[in-house]
Amino acid sequence: MSNWRSYWALTKPRVVALIVFTAVVGVFLAIDGLPTFAEAKLAVLGLLGIWLAAASAAAINHLLDRRIDEKMARTKGRPLPTHALKPAQVLTFAIALAVLSMAVLIIGVNWVCAALTFASMIGYAIIYTAWLKHATPQNIVIGGIAGAAPPLLGWSAITGMQGQWDWAHALLLVLIIFVWTPPHFWALAIFRRADYARALVPMLPVTHGVEYTRWQILLYTVLLFVVSLLPWVAGMSGIFYLVGALILGAVFVWYAWKLLNPPDEFFAMRVFHYSIVYLMALFAFLLADHWLLPWLRPAATMEWMRIA
Repeated sequence: MSNWRSYWALTKPRVVALIVFTAVVGVFLAIDGLPTFAEAKLAVLGLLGIWLAAASAAAINHLLDRRIDEKMARTKGRPLPTHALKPAQVLTFAIALAVLSMAVLIIGVNWVCAALTFASMIGYAIIYTAWLKHATPQNIVIGGIAGAAPPLLGWSAITGMQGQWDWAHALLLVLIIFVWTPPHFWALAIFRRADYARALVPMLPVTHGVEYTRWQILLYTVLLFVVSLLPWVAGMSGIFYLVGALILGAVFVWYAWKLLNPPDEFFAMRVFHYSIVYLMALFAFLLADHWLLPWLRPAATMEWMRIA
């Protein structure tokens, strides 16, 4: 049982759950109304394939970061530093998950979703973990492209073979996660900066200092507030989402502003935890607006006014 728990830990279940959730939103935003049986089948298989790919990338991350993990308090209890699993076992597990993921997506979904998922997996597991993470303090900004892809992956699972790839709305979701990633990770990096310094990872608080990083978090959070309104501006969502985005964004900006002069050292972790709640709630508002409250969308409102 302990061995199975170790394998489960390799998949980073909480991180992957957030990835899959954003992919779920991408799936349902690509569907008008209730899904047909064919769309439901694509959704289930697509999300399964995306989950397997994300779990594989997480396992590869464990493998490549094992020496860093040994030096960091946050990660020294992982399966490889504790010798619960051997590197060969982790590599075999990661390859098996990746092969199974591609088989599910190519056979059961479509090659477009499979190709995008594979590119995202390589981007995170290899380009970010093996190179960018150690090459530049902007690692999380550049590498965030791969981590922001899940809504597009979910969207492509439904629309990938329809011939008309209208992905503008999906790319808005990608943009939101891309801009969200730096303040999310830099808040954690501020709190764990001693760990990153000990592991020789050039995270922004280590290379440029805490004060500079706090200002960067504030700037990105303000930018995120603006970007989060684009789905409403583009007619993708309605008033319900707009109100939710305004409230969630205002709270996030308050947290980022308070972080400039925090009440205690742990406040950075409160910002980190709120950032997770923020993203989940924002995407939940998007999903509810699209699926449960379509009459609140601008197009529907204009049509009602025209008829009246």
